[in-house]
Amino acid sequence: MAGPVFLDGDDVQLRTIEEEDLSFLQAGVNDPQVWRAIGRPHPVNGQQEREFFDEVASSDDSVDLLVTVDGDRAGIVSLWLDDGHSQNAELGYWIDPDHHRQGYASEAADLLTTYGFRQLALHRIEARVFEFNDPSQRVLESLGFRHEGTHREAVYIDGAYQDVLWYGLLVEDTP
Repeated sequence: MAGPVFLDGDDVQLRTIEEEDLSFLQAGVNDPQVWRAIGRPHPVNGQQEREFFDEVASSDDSVDLLVTVDGDRAGIVSLWLDDGHSQNAELGYWIDPDHHRQGYASEAADLLTTYGFRQLALHRIEARVFEFNDPSQRVLESLGFRHEGTHREAVYIDGAYQDVLWYGLLVEDTP
């Protein structure tokens, strides 16, 4: 099962990612509802998921946590830290389609954003979302993120170029 609880919310728990979680993560990023939303058009095999675990989830360059609900794996939430000079990070997340529309992405993103500001002394957290991903836009807006700009036709997904919307949240924008 997943690692120990690192951050505990009302409905979700954010846990460390462990080796036994890799098959869940691989299945998730290969699910069409997930890979389209996160812009990862190539399939991920077991070795690639292992490399993510070894090189990303096990490094100090990011905070990557498994989202669980009542002990069940539900998704992942991450903060990718900058080089340390400007105290910025990028937020990313995905939730397994079986757990969509239950507020888990919002709660997980809120827990990690709050952690980033309070414990890591971040000044700014940004996130990017594709123009067709209305649910993710609502997640960010519900947390106070502001739409700061659009990279027009920046990615190619499902046979068409898509806009990438950039959102930002400053520590002073939070309660």
